[in-house]
Formats: sequence, C-alpha cells, structure tokens
Amino acid sequence: MLILLAVIFWGASFVATKTLLHEIKPLTIIILRLIIASIFLTVIAISTKRNFSLNPKSHVWIFILALVAVFHLWIQVTGLQFTTAANTGWIIGTAPIFMAIMGLIFFKEKITLLGFLGIVLAIFGLLLLFGKGNIASIGFIENKGDLLVLGSAFTWGVYSTVNKKISLSYSPLMTILYLFLMMAIIIIPFNLNKETITSVVNLSSTGWLMVFFLGLFCSGISYVIWAQALRDMESAKVGAFLYLEPLVTVVTAWFFLSEEITFLMIISGLLITIGVIIVNKD
Repeated sequence: MLILLAVIFWGASFVATKTLLHEIKPLTIIILRLIIASIFLTVIAISTKRNFSLNPKSHVWIFILALVAVFHLWIQVTGLQFTTAANTGWIIGTAPIFMAIMGLIFFKEKITLLGFLGIVLAIFGLLLLFGKGNIASIGFIENKGDLLVLGSAFTWGVYSTVNKKISLSYSPLMTILYLFLMMAIIIIPFNLNKETITSVVNLSSTGWLMVFFLGLFCSGISYVIWAQALRDMESAKVGAFLYLEPLVTVVTAWFFLSEEITFLMIISGLLITIGVIIVNKD
C-alpha cells in the first residue's frame, strides 16, 4: 500500500534532518522543505490540470491545519538537535495513541480497558527510553530533546484528527499544496535574515540531497498519500501504519549515522510498539 511507502520515507526523514542540523537551523530546514514540496506539487497540479479555485471556508480550516503543522515540524526538528534519530523514531511512533485519545475526547470514539492498558504500556516504554532504564533520572533539561519530540507526536495526533474530521472542497493534492504554501507564509517571516541566506548558499551537496529528499519524498509525496488515506480509511487503521516508522528510523540511523542500538532501546521500543498496536487493534 502507498501509505506504507509514506511511513518508510518519514522513518528515514529523521536521519536526513539530523544530518542537515549540522549545517542549517531547524526553521531553515522546514522552509526549504516546504518550498521544494510546494514547487513539486504545483508542477503536478498544473500537469494534471487541477482546479486552482479557492474556497474561503476550506481555507480557514487549512490555515488551522497549517498552524498545527508548523508547530509540529518546528518542535520535532528542534528536539532532534538534542536527541538521537533512533529515539525520535520510537517517540514519534506514539502518535497513534494521541490520535485515539483525541478521538475519545472530541469525537466520542471509544477506548476499552484493553486500549487503556495499551496506552499505559506505551507510556512505560517511553519512560524507560527517556531514563535509559532509570525512570528517576528523567528531567526536563536532560530529556528536553525527547520531550520536544513527544510534543510533536501529540501535535501530529491533533493534525491527523482534525484533518480526518473536517470537510474540504479540495482534492488531497490541492489540500496539501495550499497547506504547504500557507505554512511557508506563516514561517518565512521568522527566519528571513542574512545568516539564513548565507547558510543556504554554503549548503553542501550532501545537505542539498537531504533537503530534496525531505521536500520531494517526505513532504511532497508522503503528505498527499497520508491525506488520501485519512479520507479513505478509519483513522485508527491509518495510524496503525505509523508503528512501522520507528523500525525504519532505527535501521537507517544505525546505517547512516552510526547510532548505537542498545538492548534497552529495543526493549523500550517493543513496549511502545506493542502498546500502540493494542490501542489500534482494540
């Protein structure tokens, strides 16, 4: 299924982002990613003769989604500065839990006792991961990267839930195109300066390769696949695919970044994944 391809791209995106953080700042990464994705989607929309007419009501919802998505990417990329790509992958894997909780709170979707046990299990796995086996050692300073990434898992749950429940007059392709353009408009004024321009001009060939991977595959293609899946499938089933994402991240982080894979990380990750699976299968 195409949604599996999107999850693979997203799993590898943390490695690409971690690589870029050695050269440019988080906001700059996001802006370049949005610009490349927007150009790509515009070309696709024109070549397939899509309707570019605007619907004000739909654009209000897109603006709300853009605010959530900008915050989501910002705290995720910022968190990656202070934690590993592998940790990020496992933490982001908890997003389906937040989707289930959002469904319970706002849309009266049920979570059974087994589902709650799955949430508790995943939280325990997160605590083991954060504390490296010693839960008492967890702190806001020591784990600021992990906590920021956890915040981005929550915002992704919010984004996916809102996107699932709203009604837009645009196709998934045009929805994502307008979303990215709106996100760029929101974020560019906060990062338009000489330092940013200089860092982009001096970006290495590897850096540009990572930027194009993030823009074309992780944003341009994957977000459209995700939006289409949310329209065609139940949110819980869509979210279930995300528990494969950490596995992709851990393997690519080990291969490209030489990040260590410890036994404790595997145990923590398994607890998180099993908890997420229980929630989604409940």
